[in-house]
Amino acid sequence: MSTANTINIAEVIDNNKLSRTQLWVLIMVGITVVMDGFDVQSIGYVAPAIIADWGISRAELGPVFGAGLLGMLVGSLTLSMLADKLGRRPVLIWATVFFAVCMLITAYVNTIFQLQVIRFITGLGLGAIMPNAIALVGEFSPKRKRVTLMMLVSCGFTVGAVLGGLVSAWLIPHFGWRSVFVLGGVIPIAMAILMYFFVPESLQFQVLKGKKLDKVRKTVREIDPTLSIDDDTRFVVPETKQGGAPVMELFRDGRARATLFLWVVNFMNLLNLYFLSSWLPTIAASAGLDTRTAVMVGTALQVGGVLGTLLMGPVIDRIGFFKVLVPCFVVAGGTIAMIGQPTIALPLLFVVVAITGFCIMGGQPAVNALAATYYPTTLRSTGVGWSLGIGRFGSIVGPVLGGALIQLQWSNASIFIAMAIPAVISAVMLLLFAGASRGASSRPGGDVDIPH
Repeated sequence: MSTANTINIAEVIDNNKLSRTQLWVLIMVGITVVMDGFDVQSIGYVAPAIIADWGISRAELGPVFGAGLLGMLVGSLTLSMLADKLGRRPVLIWATVFFAVCMLITAYVNTIFQLQVIRFITGLGLGAIMPNAIALVGEFSPKRKRVTLMMLVSCGFTVGAVLGGLVSAWLIPHFGWRSVFVLGGVIPIAMAILMYFFVPESLQFQVLKGKKLDKVRKTVREIDPTLSIDDDTRFVVPETKQGGAPVMELFRDGRARATLFLWVVNFMNLLNLYFLSSWLPTIAASAGLDTRTAVMVGTALQVGGVLGTLLMGPVIDRIGFFKVLVPCFVVAGGTIAMIGQPTIALPLLFVVVAITGFCIMGGQPAVNALAATYYPTTLRSTGVGWSLGIGRFGSIVGPVLGGALIQLQWSNASIFIAMAIPAVISAVMLLLFAGASRGASSRPGGDVDIPH
């Protein structure tokens, strides 16, 4: 692993078992992502209680939901670039503190306008969590398990959303809706404190930036105590340092086409994901199912998503992204089209919805991991952040488009056939991305190393 006092950071991580330091990174960053999911979904869980408490209509909360998504979009685009300049660790910690304080402030709002403003501001911090969590986890993971671990941490978002519903259902009757925001603020502050003391900065980032090499020595010794390390030891990473504006670098060295294809995949998949999450129970109820069954249909989507996230990672680590994701999105196109068919039997509907969740919701963490794998260290947070940020436009378009099609009185069958198209587009874009990424990796200075 090292010759002439030179140590390759990637080889150290790839050739050793997960150390206690790496496990702490995975656990604490993972819990932070859980709280990210909890806090993003919290407004949905408290909405009925706010409506009853303030005596407002459901429509008045629409701008509040939109404000949170818009804040996350802006946070993904801006703070991810900052992380590639300052580091994943400080941005992740301070973004966690920021959204935690905003959650505590939310517990004291008294008007719709105040709630709308604070949800937008909270979204700025929430939007920075996933890109930096994925980047940091990926850079501390051995190559043989990298995708699995990144997707496992990503799954924390869905777990947090589910836990948010269960916890809110207990808290609101006992302590009121404001208690949900208090809990959603206290725990992230505790996690930020723990991360400050126990989560180190990315080794690759520090070596490329030439920063805090004493801390690099300490962390490398924790990962592999058998290495001989002194003050003259030189650390290297198998990448070239990038210069210039991070966003512009996403389009240099042969990355332009792949970047655009990845943005389209994120836009289309998040459009589908948020359309299904927002409208599936309502459309199911309009088709004649009782409320409980309609809610269970929506739950089947979430369950399928969790299974997809957990099961796809190990398979991708073995056979590559494109052999998994392309068939998944093709299958999703077929299953989404089937959901709206009036003749579909209820048991088959549950199966079809679960498969759709497996492919669409389970596929999104895989797309995030693909972005983190494609971009080099100095662009990783920017690459993931902008990919997600562009995708969040889709998360806004999806529910709005669904509502527009319903207002135009399209049949359920026609709506779902139309919404199957984005999944097919995602599959096509991934095929194009595969070709473009191979081209980038063959160029001089290319740092791409993707399991195809």
